[in-house]
Amino acid sequence: MDIDARGPRFGAAVTTVVLAVTLITGSVWLLAWQTLAFALGAAGGVARSPYGWVFRKAVRPRLGPPTEFEAPEPPRFAQAVGLAFAVVGLIGWTAGPQWLGSAATGCALAAAFLNAAFGYCLGCEMYLIVRRVTVRAK
Repeated sequence: MDIDARGPRFGAAVTTVVLAVTLITGSVWLLAWQTLAFALGAAGGVARSPYGWVFRKAVRPRLGPPTEFEAPEPPRFAQAVGLAFAVVGLIGWTAGPQWLGSAATGCALAAAFLNAAFGYCLGCEMYLIVRRVTVRAK
């Protein structure tokens, strides 16, 4: 079942803000929250992530009906990629080196910003590349 394409972009916008504030403040707790949000999105899909819930309950009812849909698998894969970067960021900020935490968080921020601002999902594109490679390999 396809999902409203505006949902993942909304989640990316919230993620962009959370990760930017994380980098500005150095808050490990805020990065831990974002890591949890990524984990829930990777496990249950973006519609079941905290930001997906907010979109569904508070944002979508105020918008017109969706005109663009997308398959749920690419955004879910993107959440898993974000989760990997967030985990590396947490490791860097809690166990060191500090630069690793900042770099990993910055990479996740850049990807979230691209999706939020331009609708270009790096994780989704990675998913499509992986699918093409694995289908050809069979």
